[in-house]
Amino acid sequence: MSTVEKTGRHRLRRALVATTATLAVLVTATGASYGVLGLSRATDAALRAREVPRAPVTAEVAGVESLAPDARAEADPSTDAEPVPADPTSAKPEPVLEPGDHGRKVRALQARLAQLLWFTPPMTGDYDRTTRTAVRGFQGKRGFDRTGVVDARTWRRLVAMTRKPTGDVLFNRAGPPLFEPGDTGREVRVIQARLRQIAWYFGDVTDRYGPLTRQAVLGFQGKRGVPQTGKVDRRTLELLVGMTRTPTKDELANRPPDPADGQPLDPRCKTGRVLCIDKTSSSLRWVVDGKTQVTVDVRFGSSELPTREGVFSVYRKSRDHVSSLYHTSMPFAMFFSGGQAVHYSPDFAANGYAGASHGCVNVRDYGAIASLFDQVPLGTKVVIYWS
Repeated sequence: MSTVEKTGRHRLRRALVATTATLAVLVTATGASYGVLGLSRATDAALRAREVPRAPVTAEVAGVESLAPDARAEADPSTDAEPVPADPTSAKPEPVLEPGDHGRKVRALQARLAQLLWFTPPMTGDYDRTTRTAVRGFQGKRGFDRTGVVDARTWRRLVAMTRKPTGDVLFNRAGPPLFEPGDTGREVRVIQARLRQIAWYFGDVTDRYGPLTRQAVLGFQGKRGVPQTGKVDRRTLELLVGMTRTPTKDELANRPPDPADGQPLDPRCKTGRVLCIDKTSSSLRWVVDGKTQVTVDVRFGSSELPTREGVFSVYRKSRDHVSSLYHTSMPFAMFFSGGQAVHYSPDFAANGYAGASHGCVNVRDYGAIASLFDQVPLGTKVVIYWS
């Protein structure tokens, strides 16, 4: 081999070594570690096909906000990533309380229902049939599904409508007395008047909390299922207020109630003999020459069968009348317009304003209408109006 050939080969070998070293450095710089000093064509192809790993991105460098949502959750397991919502039709929401549950929260449920008169104490802490019935009633009144199970919606509405019950209420203990035997004042008179409205107190109301008041309170407490102390605590007072109305001045002064509520007479009622019937106060006044002789409560027809308004006259009287259309008793009927009449109504006497007539003017005071029937002659003017 000549000197020239040897020199050429030596230069070529040096060039190949230098190229190999350069490639090795480049590969190492990209993060790949290959224990090679030279690259074949196959190795070079494999390197090109493989994805080169990237250096990890840290919060200190780029911030968590730079990551995609799924990567962020994976990078930090404590992050509050929202789960994918389930199909709302796939399952019913978990109940807050349901039949079979026990404990303090059931007591709270019962106490809140009791505030709205859906549940009668004492609180038991057992979600039994009575509690389920109370929940169904509350749900139906609110327009919810009557499931008897307290879901989140039912519980939120109940809490919004009531106050947090005290420990005394939850465990059926009497609270501190607000009024008790020996007390005096107008507040005592109001309590007596309210008790009289629901037939627990009898006789005239006074300013003194004596034995009659104590006995009435004891009976009321026993009926409502609260501790019977004969003293008015907050729970007793709230139950009493919830079941009654604000007493009128007449009630507090032991005066007979005025069914007309002091409404002035219509001008058409001030001359002659008139059955003056006021729809505003639901009253009938028997008026002679402008002076009221008798006043009674009355009830009218429904919106489908309204009592006619205007000026009429009594054209027919029937003491023991029975309706041929509705087959109902109409004692002391005084007809003033077609089949409409003023008459005694046993239904009005029994159920009050919970019902309505078929267009007649119902009277519930039997003695008053019996006496009035004998005083009202045919041709008597009848005025029906809104005051």
